[in-house]
Amino acid sequence: MPFVDLQSNLPASAFSEDFMEKLCSFAAAVLGKPVVRMHLIVKPGLPMLMAGSCSPCVVLSISAIGALDTADKNKEHSAKLFEFLTRELALTEDRITLQFNSLEPHQVGKKGTVMSFL
Repeated sequence: MPFVDLQSNLPASAFSEDFMEKLCSFAAAVLGKPVVRMHLIVKPGLPMLMAGSCSPCVVLSISAIGALDTADKNKEHSAKLFEFLTRELALTEDRITLQFNSLEPHQVGKKGTVMSFL
């Protein structure tokens, strides 16, 4: 049950109409998770400063159970996600930061319980 949260100072108009669906499908494939389990939030137009500059930028945070638990996995995920974001948003890699959060099943609630019991 991955959670994908993209925050950006880019205006909403900088994101294509189908950006959310494309990012959701792409992230699901990268993480090896089904699209029906993905949770995605895109927050454009935020006041943001990255590396001392307010130039266009993106912070992408991903939290998931079992898909982000090693440096090797995250290195692979990072390469693929950077390629996607630079292509889709016309940003250079220095204006994108990724954050990976590995979750345990007891840290995610669903259907009145936690994933450990589902």
